Amino acid sequence: MPETVPPAAAATPSGPQTAALRAVLFDEAAAPDADLVRVVDTPERRVRHPSDVLGMIASALGIGLVLLLSVVAHRTTEGVTADVQQGFADLLGQILHIPINVIDGLVTIILPVAVVIELGVRRLGRQVVESIAAAALGLLLGVATLLLVRHLGTDDFIRGLSVTDVNNVTSLKIPAYVSAIAAMLTVAGPRTRRRTVRIGWNVLIVALLIVLITNQVTLPGALLTLLLGRLAGQAVQYLSGVRSERAYGPALVQAVRRAGFRPTALVRVRDLGAASGVDDLARFEDVVAVTRSSDPAAVALTRAGDNRVYAMLTDDGVRRDVVVLDGDRQVVGVVTRLWRALRMRGLEGRAAMSLKSVAERTALLSYAAAGAGVRTPRLLGIGMADDSVALVQEHARGAVSLRDLPDEELAGERGDAVLAEAWEQLKRAHAAGLTHHQLTADVLLVHRDDDDGPHVWITGWEQGEIASSTLARRLDLTQLLSLLALRVGARRAVASAVRSLPDADISAIGPLLQTIALPSDTRVEMRRAKGLIDELRTAIVERLPETSVQPTRLARFGARTVITLALTIIAVAIVVTTINFEEIRAAVAEANPWWVAASFAFSGITWFGAALTLVAFTPGRISLLRSTLAQMAGSFVALATPAGIGPAALNMRFLSRRGVSVPMAVATVALVQISQIVVTVVLLIVISLATGSGALVQVPSNAILIGIGVTGAVVVALLLVPGIRRWAWEKSRPTLEQVWPRLSQMLGQPARLAAGLGGNVIMTMGYVLAFHAALQGFGRSLPIVDVAVIYLVGNTLGALVPTPGGVGGVEFALVGGLTAAGIPSAIALSVTLLFRFVSYWARVPIGWVAMRYLESKDDL
Repeated sequence: MPETVPPAAAATPSGPQTAALRAVLFDEAAAPDADLVRVVDTPERRVRHPSDVLGMIASALGIGLVLLLSVVAHRTTEGVTADVQQGFADLLGQILHIPINVIDGLVTIILPVAVVIELGVRRLGRQVVESIAAAALGLLLGVATLLLVRHLGTDDFIRGLSVTDVNNVTSLKIPAYVSAIAAMLTVAGPRTRRRTVRIGWNVLIVALLIVLITNQVTLPGALLTLLLGRLAGQAVQYLSGVRSERAYGPALVQAVRRAGFRPTALVRVRDLGAASGVDDLARFEDVVAVTRSSDPAAVALTRAGDNRVYAMLTDDGVRRDVVVLDGDRQVVGVVTRLWRALRMRGLEGRAAMSLKSVAERTALLSYAAAGAGVRTPRLLGIGMADDSVALVQEHARGAVSLRDLPDEELAGERGDAVLAEAWEQLKRAHAAGLTHHQLTADVLLVHRDDDDGPHVWITGWEQGEIASSTLARRLDLTQLLSLLALRVGARRAVASAVRSLPDADISAIGPLLQTIALPSDTRVEMRRAKGLIDELRTAIVERLPETSVQPTRLARFGARTVITLALTIIAVAIVVTTINFEEIRAAVAEANPWWVAASFAFSGITWFGAALTLVAFTPGRISLLRSTLAQMAGSFVALATPAGIGPAALNMRFLSRRGVSVPMAVATVALVQISQIVVTVVLLIVISLATGSGALVQVPSNAILIGIGVTGAVVVALLLVPGIRRWAWEKSRPTLEQVWPRLSQMLGQPARLAAGLGGNVIMTMGYVLAFHAALQGFGRSLPIVDVAVIYLVGNTLGALVPTPGGVGGVEFALVGGLTAAGIPSAIALSVTLLFRFVSYWARVPIGWVAMRYLESKDDL
C-alpha cells in the first residue's frame, strides 16, 4: 500500500507534512513537499524465520545425542559430574549461607514475572501470550520425557539420567521447570534487546550449575531439559511468527539516505503488469511512468534472488534499483551455500554468516565484476537500518531477462549475436578469476541497441567467488551452455560455445553436464526437457570427436550416502545399547580357536571364488591374482557402501582399468550378480536333496520352512499383485537388456560358463561353511542345509537394509534364523558376531592393503 514517509525515520508528520500526507492518502489538495518520500510497499508485520527451523533441528539432534551419551558414555558423564561436584565442594561450603530455595524461587517465580512485566511495559501483548504458551509447551515436553523414560526407558537410559543421594537411593531427575523457563526465555526475545532475558539466561545457567554441583540432577539431565526448552520455544516462534525487524517505511528511507541518496519515491518491484499492481500505483502516475518502461529488468532481479527490490526515484530524475538484504533471510543462503560446497567439488566452502558480511561479500563481487569489464549494474552505495541492508545500484534500463526475451530475438544472426555476447561477458569474469555459480535465466539480461548490437548484462553475484579454481569456472561454462540450450537447442548452443571457447574448455564441459552442476531453477527446467543433456553431449562429440563425455564425479556424497550413514548410526546405537557384552565375552571365551581359524579360512576362500567368476565372465584375459586382489579390496569398499554395491562398482572400475569398455564392464558385473542368484537357488535345492532333508516323510526344519515361506511370499506377490510385478519388471529389465548379449556369448563358451558358475559355488559355499564353522566353534551344530538356508535367506534379507555391508540388518536376520532353528539366543548372537567378525570386519584391513597395492599398480 502507498505511504508517505518523512525524511527522518523517527519523525512524526505535523503541520505541512501532515497536509501532504493527507493529500497522498486521501486525495486532498495540498502543495507538494520536497522533503516527503513516497513509499509503495506492503510491510510484513510478522515473519517466520528459517533459523527457527534450523534451531529446532539442532535441538532435536542435541536431545538425541545427549540421550545416546547418557548410555554409551555413562561413565564419562558420571565422572565429569563427580569432578564438578568435588571441585566446587569448598566453594559450596563458603556459600552455604545462601539458601538454595531462594535461588529456586528466583528462577521459578521472580524470573518469569520479570520477563512478563518487561514485555507488558513494551506493549508486546502477543509476545506475552506466546511466552506463556512456550513455557507451557516446555513444561509439557519435560514432564512427557520424564514419564516416557521412567516407563519405557531401558535400565541404561534410566541410570544415565538418575542421581544417587547420601542414603544410596537412586531417583530419576529431569527438571521440567527448567524446560519451561528456557522455552519462555527463547520466545521473550533476543538477549541483546531484552534486559530481563539476558539476566534470565545468566540466572538459569547459574541455577543449573548449583543443582548439578549439589547432586540434584545429572549432566545429561541438565542438558536435556535446556534442549527441550529451546525446542519448545523455537517451535512456538516458528508457528506463530515473530515481529518483523526488517527495514520498512521510515527505516528503509533512512538506509537509502545512509547510502548517500535522497529518494523522492520508493516503489516495491513486483509484476506491474498485473492489475493489482497498477491499481496500487494509480495515484503515483509519475512513478508508474518511470517504472513501467524498464520493469522487466527489475522484476528479473526479484526472481533471481530472495531479496526485496525497489524502484527508486531521486531529485535528479534518474531511476535506480534498491536491493534490500534482510537478516532473517540470510540463514537460508548461508545453509544453501554451505550445503552445496560440502556436497559438490569445486565450490568454495566459506560462507558469510552475518548480514553485514553478506552485504560486504556482495559489494566486493559487484565491484570486482565491474572492474573486470563485465556489463553488470554498478553498485552505487550501501546503507543499513534495523535488520536490513540497502544496496543502491544502477538500473539496467531497457533490458529484458533471458527468460522473458521473445523467441524472435534469439532467431538467426540476431540470436547468434546475443549468444556470443553472453559468452563474452562470462569470459571477462573468468579472466579476472571471478565465477558466478548461479547462472539462471533471470540473471542474464539482454538489451538490444540498434546502433551497437545486443548488450548482455550479468546480475546476481551474491553466490559468486573470487580467485576461483579451474573447476569452478568450468562449472559456470556448463551452467551457461545448459541455459542457452533450453532456449535455442543443444546443437546451436554448442555451436556458439565452440565459436567462443577454446577446445580444452569445450572438452571439459562434457563430463560436467549433470543436473547437480546446475542451479535449482535450471535443474527443474532441464528435467522437464527430457534428453537435452544427452543431446548436448552428442553435439559436443560431433564437434570434437575425440572428447570424452563420460560423467565425472561431482558430488562428494548423495542422498543415499546420508541415509546410509544415518541408518548405520542407528544400527550401531541399537547394537551398543541392547547387547549384553558380558554374555558375549563369556561366550567368545568358550569358542574353540581352531573353529574360529577355520571360519576365517573359509571366508577367505570366497575371494578366490568371486575372482574366478569375474575372470571367467570377462571378455579377454585378466590376471586371476589381480582379480583376487580386487575382491579383497572390495571388502574395504564394503565398509562405506550398502551390501553388494561397493564391490560391484569396484569391479567395474577394475575392468575399465584393464581395458574393458564401460558397457561391457557393466554387462559383465551384472552377469556376475545374476549368476550368483541362480547358483544360490540351485545350491539350496541340491543340498536339500543330498542331505535328505527334503524327504516327504520328514517334517522340514524351522529354517527350511522360513525359507520356503519367504520364497513363496515373493512368488505370490510377483504373480498376483500387478503393481509389484510391474515394479519388478521395471527394475530388472535394464539389467536383463545389458546382460543378454553377454550371456548369449557365454552360452557359446561352455568352459568359461562352467568356470564362472563354479566360482560362484566356491564363494557361496565358502560363506556357508564359515557360518557353519562359527556355529561349531560354540559346540553347536545344525544340518548343513539348515545352516545354508539360514545364511542365504538371512544375508539376503539383511542386505536389503541400505547400511554398509548390511550392518544391523544381517545380524538381526541371522540371529533370528538361528533362534528359530533352536539355538539359544545368547549363543545365536555370539555365533553371528563371530561370523560377521571373520567375514566382514577382520577383512577390512586386508582389503585396504589390497586396494593400496592395486592403486600403486594403476589397476584402480
